[in-house]
Amino acid sequence: MTVTLAPLPNTHSERVSDRVAEQVLALIASGQLAPGQRLPGERQLAEDMGVSRVSVRAALQRLKTQGFLAAVQGGGTRVISSAAIMDPGLAQLVRLNHDNLHDLAEIRASLEVWAARRAASNASAAHLAEMAGIVAAMEKDCLRGRHKAEDDVAFHLAVAKASGSAVYMHIVSVIRDILRQMLEYHRYELFATAEEDRTLLGHHQAIFAAIRDGDPDRAAAAMHDHLGWVAGHYDAERRRRSPTPG
Repeated sequence: MTVTLAPLPNTHSERVSDRVAEQVLALIASGQLAPGQRLPGERQLAEDMGVSRVSVRAALQRLKTQGFLAAVQGGGTRVISSAAIMDPGLAQLVRLNHDNLHDLAEIRASLEVWAARRAASNASAAHLAEMAGIVAAMEKDCLRGRHKAEDDVAFHLAVAKASGSAVYMHIVSVIRDILRQMLEYHRYELFATAEEDRTLLGHHQAIFAAIRDGDPDRAAAAMHDHLGWVAGHYDAERRRRSPTPG
């Protein structure tokens, strides 16, 4: 990745570091730096931006303090993507009570229907190729009963990327770890039969086909049907576990 700054006037390092921080934030906001992505090293950034490593180091430290970046073990910096880092309280709510996953399923329905609609309008050839590969893996793993949650997470993240919205990508990044936990519960506990696997495969195939065909209304409807089916299973499970009145 090459990062460029407009020529800067000769000024003190603090002002330059502010400009560097603004440039990095602009890359995050535009989606060029995605959640979880590792930044180039300080030396490379300094060369690309035409500033000193001292200014780059100060800018990165500021963004770490503000919660946009995190240090990588062994060296380096990445855009924050972990819910445990961004909001440990939300992660704890879900961990302690699976009923909270029902609320998350309803929130996902609102957000992901919007994302599917956007993806049908904005998906590039590369996005479609990524989704096609994930769906193909789903088809194979459905027969084997393997990697179900991993495939599911990958598919919904691919739809998020295809939406072309940096804002939505960062919303997804906040709940990514919780989404993974949620889908593991779905695919290995809540609806784990071979028949349900085939149903969910059909849901994802329908969503992908609509996005591939560039049909926003059909994509939104397919995602709505998919997540409505999920929420319906939550309702049934909650009724099953609730004591019968009287």
